Amino acid sequence: MAAIRAGQLQQEVTLIEKNPILGKKLLLSGKGRCNLTNVCALDAFLARFSHHAQFLRDAFKKFFHQELINFFEKRGLRLKVERQLRVFPVTDKSNSVVAVLKKELLTNQVKILFKTAVKDIVLAGGRAKGLILSDGRFIAADKIILACGGVSYSFTGSTGEGINLARKLGHRIIPLRPGLVPLETRQKSVKALEGLTLKNIRLKFSDGQKQIISEIGELLFTGFGISGPLVLSLSGRVVDLLGADKKVHVEIDLKPALSREQLDARILRELKANAKKEIKNVLKSLLPQRLVGVFLEMAKIDPAKKAGQMNRAERESFVSLCKAWRLDITRPCAIEEAMITRGGVSLQDIDPRTMQSRLAEGLYFAGEMIDVDADTGGFNLQAAFSTGYLAGESAALN
Repeated sequence: MAAIRAGQLQQEVTLIEKNPILGKKLLLSGKGRCNLTNVCALDAFLARFSHHAQFLRDAFKKFFHQELINFFEKRGLRLKVERQLRVFPVTDKSNSVVAVLKKELLTNQVKILFKTAVKDIVLAGGRAKGLILSDGRFIAADKIILACGGVSYSFTGSTGEGINLARKLGHRIIPLRPGLVPLETRQKSVKALEGLTLKNIRLKFSDGQKQIISEIGELLFTGFGISGPLVLSLSGRVVDLLGADKKVHVEIDLKPALSREQLDARILRELKANAKKEIKNVLKSLLPQRLVGVFLEMAKIDPAKKAGQMNRAERESFVSLCKAWRLDITRPCAIEEAMITRGGVSLQDIDPRTMQSRLAEGLYFAGEMIDVDADTGGFNLQAAFSTGYLAGESAALN
């Protein structure tokens, strides 16, 4: 987007791409469908960022979701709005998005160097003068935009070179951390639940002092812990808690719409109505069968016991698991497995009105390599498109 915008403004633009193809990471986004943006109102949009959202106001004022939608639809790609106001191409294919961007690069005569990496940025008198490529070639340039991503999904080429280049030039780098990442748990009982999705549940993370309480939503069990929309959304904040060497646990409320007393009364009704059936078969009307088995084992209740024989202490133990099943969080998955990288070039070193470096004239930043990150739902991609657009325009006009 930065190259396209600078090209639209009649600049001579070269796009340097380390990969043999364009948009490798974009092709993966939205599970291959590309969740381009989200059409919620600006304040609600900004609220989905973990911090420093106000930094993006200038970029969003210049190029926000309606401008992005117009950009693609004017070029023949129809878009649709799905639940939670997420925007996708009607094709449900991210390569449709990449195809539009590729065509626009060609239309604006942007020169593309594939399979090319940058070794160094050359400054003189605090101003950008050019680049040294990994093969030793020098490219003269008085405006340089770094949009190299973070270190997540490193197989796509995001291995941190851009951040290292910024660091070499004196920019402060906020430590890189995983965002939108699954969490590992100490309890191995989750292994038996791998692949199971729980809907309409609530999570409460705590380090004993601070609490992070989720909305009601979905949880997915992995072979090593927990994932799914609720976990991914809160994972950045959980990682920050863990980063302080705190012990963090999560309590899962499987029935947030019911109080303990209401849940107990409901279980009691089920047990009485099916007194001669085995407990494991009665409780599956409340919970998935696999989870019933795990809970009965944890509560030391014989699954073959008749429902009418379940005593009050056993019932209370089962209710406690349903309302506050505790798992200890040991760590996040590796940053390479995270959907996004948190941290990056410090916003103190970037002018939000232009995306230009405050340390090097003619050097600009865009996208995931700067220290802003958001929830899933199209927010991170919009921030990338918006900062790219603003960086491209500023580099062309300044």
